[in-house]
Amino acid sequence: MMDRIVAELDFHKAALALREQRQAVLASNIANADTPHYKARDLDFAATLERVTADAGLAGPGRVTLQLTSARHIPGQAQRPVGVDDPLFRIPFQPSLDGNTVEMDVERVEFADNTLRSQTELQVLSQRLKTLLGAIQS
Repeated sequence: MMDRIVAELDFHKAALALREQRQAVLASNIANADTPHYKARDLDFAATLERVTADAGLAGPGRVTLQLTSARHIPGQAQRPVGVDDPLFRIPFQPSLDGNTVEMDVERVEFADNTLRSQTELQVLSQRLKTLLGAIQS
Protein backbone atom coordinates (compact mmCIF):
# COMPACT_ATOMS: atom_id res chain seq x y z
CA MET A 1 0.00 0.00 0.00
CA MET A 2 2.76 2.40 0.95
CA ASP A 3 4.51 1.75 -2.38
CA ARG A 4 1.43 2.90 -4.28
CA ILE A 5 1.23 6.09 -2.23
CA VAL A 6 4.91 6.83 -2.77
CA ALA A 7 4.64 6.11 -6.51
CA GLU A 8 1.65 8.45 -6.79
CA LEU A 9 3.46 11.25 -4.98
CA ASP A 10 6.65 10.67 -7.01
CA PHE A 11 4.65 11.06 -10.22
CA HIS A 12 3.29 14.43 -9.06
CA LYS A 13 6.78 15.45 -7.95
CA ALA A 14 8.20 14.65 -11.41
CA ALA A 15 5.37 16.53 -13.15
CA LEU A 16 5.87 19.63 -11.00
CA ALA A 17 9.64 19.55 -11.55
CA LEU A 18 9.12 19.44 -15.33
CA ARG A 19 6.60 22.28 -15.15
CA GLU A 20 9.19 24.31 -13.23
CA GLN A 21 11.88 23.58 -15.82
CA ARG A 22 9.53 24.50 -18.68
CA GLN A 23 8.66 27.75 -16.88
CA ALA A 24 12.38 28.61 -16.73
CA VAL A 25 12.80 27.94 -20.48
CA LEU A 26 9.78 30.10 -21.32
CA ALA A 27 10.99 32.88 -19.03
CA SER A 28 14.36 32.76 -20.78
CA ASN A 29 12.61 33.16 -24.13
CA ILE A 30 10.71 36.20 -22.88
CA ALA A 31 13.85 37.73 -21.38
CA ASN A 32 15.70 37.36 -24.70
CA ALA A 33 12.91 38.70 -26.91
CA ASP A 34 15.14 41.56 -28.13
CA THR A 35 18.40 39.60 -28.42
CA PRO A 36 19.51 39.28 -32.06
CA HIS A 37 19.78 35.69 -33.37
CA TYR A 38 18.23 34.20 -30.20
CA LYS A 39 16.27 31.04 -30.96
CA ALA A 40 13.12 30.41 -28.90
CA ARG A 41 13.06 27.04 -27.16
CA ASP A 42 10.45 24.91 -25.43
CA LEU A 43 10.10 21.49 -23.82
CA ASP A 44 7.87 18.75 -25.18
CA PHE A 45 6.21 18.30 -21.79
CA ALA A 46 4.17 15.17 -22.53
CA ALA A 47 7.05 13.22 -24.11
CA THR A 48 9.51 14.29 -21.42
CA LEU A 49 7.12 13.34 -18.61
CA GLU A 50 6.55 9.94 -20.20
CA ARG A 51 10.31 9.33 -20.37
CA VAL A 52 10.98 10.50 -16.82
CA THR A 53 8.19 8.40 -15.35
CA ALA A 54 9.20 5.34 -17.40
CA ASP A 55 12.85 5.70 -16.35
CA ALA A 56 11.81 5.98 -12.71
CA GLY A 57 9.41 3.04 -13.00
CA LEU A 58 6.42 5.23 -12.20
CA ALA A 59 3.02 5.06 -13.76
CA GLY A 60 0.90 8.14 -14.02
CA PRO A 61 -2.62 8.27 -12.65
CA GLY A 62 -4.81 5.89 -14.64
CA ARG A 63 -1.89 4.33 -16.51
CA VAL A 64 -0.98 0.67 -16.56
CA THR A 65 2.60 -0.58 -16.66
CA LEU A 66 3.42 -3.87 -18.36
CA GLN A 67 5.28 -6.53 -16.46
CA LEU A 68 6.83 -9.60 -18.12
CA THR A 69 5.86 -12.78 -16.30
CA SER A 70 7.70 -15.15 -18.60
CA ALA A 71 11.00 -15.04 -20.48
CA ARG A 72 9.07 -15.93 -23.63
CA HIS A 73 6.99 -12.74 -23.55
CA ILE A 74 7.85 -10.03 -26.05
CA PRO A 75 8.77 -6.78 -24.30
CA GLY A 76 7.09 -3.58 -25.45
CA GLN A 77 9.27 -1.16 -27.37
CA ALA A 78 8.87 2.55 -27.95
CA GLN A 79 10.97 5.33 -29.38
CA ARG A 80 12.91 7.25 -26.77
CA PRO A 81 11.53 10.80 -26.62
CA VAL A 82 13.64 13.92 -26.32
CA GLY A 83 15.37 14.17 -22.94
CA VAL A 84 14.82 16.75 -20.24
CA ASP A 85 18.05 18.53 -21.14
CA ASP A 86 17.12 18.83 -24.82
CA PRO A 87 14.67 21.72 -25.29
CA LEU A 88 13.30 21.95 -28.79
CA PHE A 89 13.62 25.02 -30.96
CA ARG A 90 10.32 26.69 -31.74
CA ILE A 91 9.50 27.39 -35.39
CA PRO A 92 8.28 30.99 -35.66
CA PHE A 93 5.13 32.00 -37.51
CA GLN A 94 6.77 35.25 -38.58
CA PRO A 95 10.56 35.41 -38.09
CA SER A 96 12.14 38.77 -37.41
CA LEU A 97 14.82 40.38 -39.57
CA ASP A 98 17.49 40.09 -36.85
CA GLY A 99 17.13 36.29 -36.65
CA ASN A 100 15.30 36.25 -33.32
CA THR A 101 12.51 33.64 -33.26
CA VAL A 102 10.82 34.75 -30.02
CA GLU A 103 7.20 35.73 -30.58
CA MET A 104 5.91 37.43 -27.47
CA ASP A 105 2.26 36.51 -28.03
CA VAL A 106 3.11 32.80 -28.27
CA GLU A 107 5.46 33.01 -25.28
CA ARG A 108 2.89 34.77 -23.11
CA VAL A 109 0.21 32.21 -23.94
CA GLU A 110 2.57 29.27 -23.26
CA PHE A 111 3.80 30.88 -20.03
CA ALA A 112 0.24 31.47 -18.78
CA ASP A 113 -0.83 27.95 -19.82
CA ASN A 114 2.13 26.38 -18.01
CA THR A 115 1.40 28.48 -14.89
CA LEU A 116 -2.25 27.42 -14.91
CA ARG A 117 -1.33 23.76 -15.33
CA SER A 118 1.21 24.00 -12.49
CA GLN A 119 -1.43 25.46 -10.19
CA THR A 120 -3.88 22.75 -11.21
CA GLU A 121 -1.28 20.06 -10.50
CA LEU A 122 -0.70 21.56 -7.05
CA GLN A 123 -4.45 21.60 -6.34
CA VAL A 124 -4.81 17.97 -7.44
CA LEU A 125 -1.87 16.98 -5.26
CA SER A 126 -3.30 18.92 -2.32
CA GLN A 127 -6.65 17.16 -2.69
CA ARG A 128 -4.95 13.74 -2.89
CA LEU A 129 -3.03 14.48 0.30
CA LYS A 130 -6.24 15.61 2.06
CA THR A 131 -7.94 12.39 0.97
CA LEU A 132 -5.03 10.30 2.26
CA LEU A 133 -4.98 12.20 5.54
CA GLY A 134 -8.74 11.65 5.94
CA ALA A 135 -8.31 7.92 5.30
CA ILE A 136 -5.50 7.69 7.84
CA GLN A 137 -7.48 9.56 10.50
CA SER A 138 -10.63 7.43 10.04
